[in-house]
Amino acid sequence: MTEGNFVDYVKLHIASGNGGKGSAHLHREKYIAKGGPDGGDGGRGGHVIMKGNKNLWTLYNYKFKRHFKAGHGEHGGKQRSTGADGEDIYMEVPLGTVIRDKETNQILFEITDDGEEKIIAQGGMGGRGNWHFKSPTNQTPRYAQPGIPGEEKEIILELKVLADVGLVGFPNAGKSTLLSVVTAAKPKIADYEFTTLKPNLGIVQHRDYQTFVIADIPGIIEGAAEGKGLGHYFLRHIERNSVLLFLIPADAGDIKEQYDILLNELRRYNPEMLDKQRMIAISKSDMLDEELKAEMKTELDAILPIDYMFISSVAHQGLQTLKDKLWGMLNN
Repeated sequence: MTEGNFVDYVKLHIASGNGGKGSAHLHREKYIAKGGPDGGDGGRGGHVIMKGNKNLWTLYNYKFKRHFKAGHGEHGGKQRSTGADGEDIYMEVPLGTVIRDKETNQILFEITDDGEEKIIAQGGMGGRGNWHFKSPTNQTPRYAQPGIPGEEKEIILELKVLADVGLVGFPNAGKSTLLSVVTAAKPKIADYEFTTLKPNLGIVQHRDYQTFVIADIPGIIEGAAEGKGLGHYFLRHIERNSVLLFLIPADAGDIKEQYDILLNELRRYNPEMLDKQRMIAISKSDMLDEELKAEMKTELDAILPIDYMFISSVAHQGLQTLKDKLWGMLNN
């Protein structure tokens, strides 16, 4: 999937259908002069329904079409015949989609299961026909209820990627390279910052045909929690991950400082992210000889609060051990 096809944020206008009017018809038949009321009820207006689809990975379907309107209920007829219900609209979205009210920014609900259905805009009820209103004192009511109007809403769809492992790091830390080596994904890779502008997903083949999903999240910069750069768009995709793998290059000036900055951005965006399991992978370690690696290990053992390991995506060093450790964390 190209970057332009990955859509994770859209604003939509939706409208459910109006309910049909009840009928005020009076029964007429040969030799029956006063048949009384027999007006039927109006049909229900169509609902607008969100439905989860595990085969979708993006909100691309809503990139060009932004207005959705369900069908109106038909009016009631004679002989107590009820009008047909308006046609419902089903809007399929990928799992992990959050639906917000545009005016209040309040979360209405989330879609996380395949086939899960939620009504986002309720169709208006049909009006009752005049036969409901007959009584001993009013045997020929010549009125019926109008249908109830449908709902109109402005909503926001936000996709938060559902992945087992999220790659967290500064731009150009080697996240896309790692993803391309351990999965069949083909992210854009280049030797400059912000090569990745959208999350990329890949499936890791583990031992005995076991698999897990890993997400390459675009690089975080200091101040991302305040929306600096594209901070909010990047950080929300990390909320769904079970395990966070911090990728820090071996040639970084201060590995502990980089880890603390990344962790602080997560904390400021959403403190609950700190409850996730975390691990550090020191990338590009093929640049280190064994003596330098041993010196760094001695220093890092004393200052890093979580497990870490040296890897090299280009030289394929430590990748199987990394997959084993991630699998163990996911199934702990």
